[in-house]
Amino acid sequence: CILGTHHEKGAQTFWSVVNRLPLSGNAVLCWKFCHVFHKLLRDGHSNVLKDSVRYKNELSDMSRMWGHLSEGYGQLCSIYLKLLRTKMEFHTKNPRFPGNLQMSDRQLDEAGENDVNNFFQLTVEMFDYLECELNLFQTVFSSLDMSRSVSVTAAGQCRLAPLIQVILDCSHLYDYTVKLLFKLHSCLPADTLQGHRDRFLEQFRKLKDLFYRSSNLQYFKRLIQIPQLPENPPNFLRASALSEHISPVVVIPAEASSPDSEPITDLVEMDTASQSLFDNKFDDIFGSSFSCDPFNFNSQNGMSKDDKDRLIEQLYGEIAALKEELENFKAESTRGAVQLRGRASELEAELAEQQHLKQQAQDESEFLRTELEELKKQREDTEKAQRSLTEIERRAQANEQRYSKLKEKYSELVQNHADLLRKNAEVTKQITVARQAQGDVEREKKELEDSFQRVSEQAQRKSQEQAEVLEALKRELAASRQELQVVQGTLESSTQAGAEQSTRIASLEQERDRLSRAAEQHRDKMAALQAELQQLQVTLGREQESSRTELEMLQTQLRDKESTERALQRRLAEEQLSLLQGTAREAERMVQDALARMEDPAHVSCTGSADCLLSRTLAASECAERLRDAQSKFLSDGTAVGSLLPCLALFAHLVSDTLLQGSATSHGAPVESADRLLELCKQCGSEAVSYLSTLQDPGTAASADCSLVTACLGQISTIGEELRPRGLDVKQEELGDLVDKEMAATAAAIETASARIEEMLSKARAGDTGVKLEVNERILGSCTGLMQAIHVLVLASKDLQREIVESGRGAASPKEFYAKNSRWTEGLISASKAVGWGATVMVDAADLVVQGKGTFEELMVCSREIAASTAQLVAASKVKADKDSANLCKLQQASRGVNQATASVVASTKAGKSQVEEKDSMDFSSMTLTQIKRQEMDSQVRVLELENQLQKERQKLGELRKKHYELAGVAEGWEEDGEW
Repeated sequence: CILGTHHEKGAQTFWSVVNRLPLSGNAVLCWKFCHVFHKLLRDGHSNVLKDSVRYKNELSDMSRMWGHLSEGYGQLCSIYLKLLRTKMEFHTKNPRFPGNLQMSDRQLDEAGENDVNNFFQLTVEMFDYLECELNLFQTVFSSLDMSRSVSVTAAGQCRLAPLIQVILDCSHLYDYTVKLLFKLHSCLPADTLQGHRDRFLEQFRKLKDLFYRSSNLQYFKRLIQIPQLPENPPNFLRASALSEHISPVVVIPAEASSPDSEPITDLVEMDTASQSLFDNKFDDIFGSSFSCDPFNFNSQNGMSKDDKDRLIEQLYGEIAALKEELENFKAESTRGAVQLRGRASELEAELAEQQHLKQQAQDESEFLRTELEELKKQREDTEKAQRSLTEIERRAQANEQRYSKLKEKYSELVQNHADLLRKNAEVTKQITVARQAQGDVEREKKELEDSFQRVSEQAQRKSQEQAEVLEALKRELAASRQELQVVQGTLESSTQAGAEQSTRIASLEQERDRLSRAAEQHRDKMAALQAELQQLQVTLGREQESSRTELEMLQTQLRDKESTERALQRRLAEEQLSLLQGTAREAERMVQDALARMEDPAHVSCTGSADCLLSRTLAASECAERLRDAQSKFLSDGTAVGSLLPCLALFAHLVSDTLLQGSATSHGAPVESADRLLELCKQCGSEAVSYLSTLQDPGTAASADCSLVTACLGQISTIGEELRPRGLDVKQEELGDLVDKEMAATAAAIETASARIEEMLSKARAGDTGVKLEVNERILGSCTGLMQAIHVLVLASKDLQREIVESGRGAASPKEFYAKNSRWTEGLISASKAVGWGATVMVDAADLVVQGKGTFEELMVCSREIAASTAQLVAASKVKADKDSANLCKLQQASRGVNQATASVVASTKAGKSQVEEKDSMDFSSMTLTQIKRQEMDSQVRVLELENQLQKERQKLGELRKKHYELAGVAEGWEEDGEW
């Protein structure tokens, strides 16, 4: 099968054969089909997926069918078919992934287009894919009795064989999931990926257990080498843990070498051996008489010598051709080997480049980590420097206080020294004055002595020379003696004053010495204080210098840090702006893709409901409001981009979904509404693209407004409300009145139908005779009985509904009860409408039959339809009824009466039809053989036409029932997925 898909470049032949297999009736055959199809998806041609997508719904139906079997291969087939559908959907969404999932790291990055949103979505899809694989794994193991050696039995190997493909898929999915999670953790916060980590941990445990259990089975040991997962899951919060991750490699033992690689001698020996074996078989079959002379061909078949030569030459030519072909094959194999070696060299170079890039990334990561640590150390040093600066400032303040105190004390000492100097100057002045006074006294004493000597000398000379004047001189002498005594007294007093002055001078000198010593002591203290002050000034200057140096260094570091922070802030702003622009660009691309898909012819066949469109429109409108708030926050605070990006991505997704849902809804809507809806969807897409384009430009981002998009969504919602089914437009408070109206209208329709039947019966009795009158009376009578039975059934249904409302409403009113149980009420309304409509249609059919314009089949179909409608009314009435209710028993009796009346109508109609057909029987008495043959051929043609028409009508009936089921489902509010 695999070679066939590569030969025809597709899987058309495979599916043409599969469609003839009884897969729905044989579970084992379906299981083996799943195994083969899985291998085709992995190893077949790339077009196998394209040719198989069209059968995806059939596989889903078959999966649901086999899911109803709880034993044997039923559940296994159901889960395997779900896995195959998941695999097809995954490869359809991600066409870059080959069927065998073998990709390089660069191809994996290209698959995500270096977009974190694509990587996030791809990881979720891989989780779903791996979940289906593990589900099949566990289901197969749970269906086996592991207490016995099931892997060596045929039944066990039949179930275990597909797990080889599952193991191959799981190993690649696990490896890619780990790499994608590391990539996501490098781009997104850890809290955002908490759900991814929890889901991965659960799947890691399951896969590890299943790999361990599989590796212990004897069946797998000879076919595949299963890898073992590490003891602990990877730590995605540590980026360096990626280097510790080892990709699990599944090893399949190599098969025996092909005959093409054996030497020529082996081929010759094998040819000889096969020829010998063929001769032995020939002798065993035809006898050994021909082997006596194997070269005597003349006696066996009359072949001549020339024929043998030609045969030998022909054989030589074939051998030469085979040798040439073998040489060509060897040359081609050599070229292939050279190409493969070149490819291996390229892959090795690519691997080396990837390793080099990885090493560069690791070096850059280490450099950034080192730089981060240095920044942390600088920050710590800055904090320490700030603390030391604070301490230095505190010490400087203390030193300044001490300096102030010392300065005050120094000022006080200077003041005291100045006072002492003033006192010393005064004492010195007083001593000088005293000394001057003593000098004056001594001068006066000397002058007196000199004058005394002069007077004595003058007196002696005068006494000698002037003796005559002795008397005068004696008087003068006495006066002189008196003066002398006065002078001596004065001298004695001056001497006493000089002694007192000397005593006072001595005391003053002692005081001066004492003051000098005190001044010396003060001078020593002042010198010591000056030295201490000078030392303190030097210390203070030194500390101020060191503080100034440290302050300058800290200010320099602070400026560097501020510049670094500003650079980082600018870089962060640029990265946030680039991230916003990238997100807006991807969102714009998503909306443009949705607009392009609206024009895609493949999308024309897609249809949708108005309710789904309304839900999508409402979600998009709410997301637009949140986006407006997030945009205003971003404009006020440029760093608040974290709340804008998720809203932007969700906005693009919901708008795209709304556009596609609106386009799908327009395909099943009236022409005018469809055109308006498509125009609004296109306008909404254009406004969304314009808004996203405006948001990408930093200059116009402040003026970006999504109010036009919101307005378009409101208009789309209005059209969606118009397209909703009318059965859903009834308000719940009007349901009670509508039930009474419909039941009254049904009763009135039945009474009207009974009156019409009586009128038709009277007309038939007046105008018809014979067989026709008998047939019409029988049919109209049975119709009258059916109407009476339906009338009784409607009355019984009213009584039962009244009893249900009275028993179930409590203190509420009947209208509130009907509004509370709106689904049940809508069922009653639908059943009542069906009964009234059926009665009217049956009366019209009976009228046409009586007039000879209608057919008996139409009347039978109408009677069966009205019986089905009454059965629907009975089922809707007794859903909430008490099983012991008397009215319920009456309703069931009335239902049986309706069934009997319906059977009577069908029986009377068939009887009347048989009577009319007997009356119109053919007369063959006057027909010839040729005419009968002609009539037979016409009948055969008519039979074929009717059979063809019957087949077409049955197909049409199936389509009508399907459409009726869909419309009824929408009107009744059934779930869209069809689950009951």
